[in-house]
Amino acid sequence: MFKTYLQLGFEHILDLAAYDHILFVVALCAVYMIKDWRKILVLVTAFTIGHSITLALSALEIVVFPADIIEFLIPLTILVTAIFNVTKSHESERMIRWNYLLALFFGWIHGLGFSNFFKSLMGKDENIIGPLFAFNVGVEIGQLIIVGLTMLLGYVLVNIAGAKHREWNLFVSGAAAGIAIILMMGAKFW
Repeated sequence: MFKTYLQLGFEHILDLAAYDHILFVVALCAVYMIKDWRKILVLVTAFTIGHSITLALSALEIVVFPADIIEFLIPLTILVTAIFNVTKSHESERMIRWNYLLALFFGWIHGLGFSNFFKSLMGKDENIIGPLFAFNVGVEIGQLIIVGLTMLLGYVLVNIAGAKHREWNLFVSGAAAGIAIILMMGAKFW
């Protein structure tokens, strides 16, 4: 059973049909380079902790949130992250901590987005601890692949092709913001 839920979490985060989660992780990493791997690891872990908490609370039906609102809030997290990337300096310790808190909070929102999928997998199973843990490990592995690919592409473009890091950040953040706005406008929330 562990392997099944691990695979489902892994496939869910890397599913191109659910590209909003991929886009969020890419936007989250755009401001960092490979040398910042510790910061990125903490950032992605904060996001994972956030979505794990709400995924568990939602699976237990302690937290119930309308899907239409979540469908709007997920791209909003992408937009806010993209704006944060281009408007704030991430070098200060204060801004780094702020970024971690945002990742944790946005993880809560994304966890609600994962919850309907996870609940449909669970069915009537009453013990969620094992499946939830395995699903989250699968999601985390998938996220780390996205982070690794994003960092590798950033490295190639900045260190080999000669692009400036600021240009890389502006390009990725701008693209993420544009896609997020389109997703927000298409949300059933309106």
